Amino acid sequence: MKHSFSELAGKKTLIMGNVRTGKTKLTVELLEEAVGLGVSKDITIIDMAPRTKMVKGLSIGGRLSEFTATLKDVRYLVPTEVMAPRLEAHSAKELLSMVRLNVERIRPLIENYVERPTPVLFINDVSIYLQSGSADPVLAVAAMAGTFIANGYYGEFFSKDHGTGVSRREGALMELLASRMDVVIRLDSSNEP
Repeated sequence: MKHSFSELAGKKTLIMGNVRTGKTKLTVELLEEAVGLGVSKDITIIDMAPRTKMVKGLSIGGRLSEFTATLKDVRYLVPTEVMAPRLEAHSAKELLSMVRLNVERIRPLIENYVERPTPVLFINDVSIYLQSGSADPVLAVAAMAGTFIANGYYGEFFSKDHGTGVSRREGALMELLASRMDVVIRLDSSNEP
């Protein structure tokens, strides 16, 4: 099913799915459509994603800046660094440290939006924040935006978390977020070319 920014305008939308299901691709398409409609000045993006990683020969994730040039036309908020804890950590202690550090790096971007909200808010890879952060700030900014479009990981690919419970927490908070949305787009592997 094809989705459009025009159809999602004025709604709260969550795009969720496993790795390589087209979440980022769909988000870029929606963003580019919005910019094409001339609403650039009304758009803020909070990009929570780590840069693209190669895992078993597959590219995973990525920041929106890796996929579109339209970011020069909008307010683009991105931390200097975000880690991929379940890919990079070698122990439970290291993983927990990484998820906390990610939240500390992302929190100021959420606060920036709260101080200067725009009618349209995109969040790339919201699940990274939910690994250690509360869903409340995300729900708060979603409520502030007239149009809210976020994507996030939801699946089994990253189940190995050194017994920390991070994956279970992330999944539960993604489900909570989904329950508060007007539109939930669940992507599976059949969506990826």
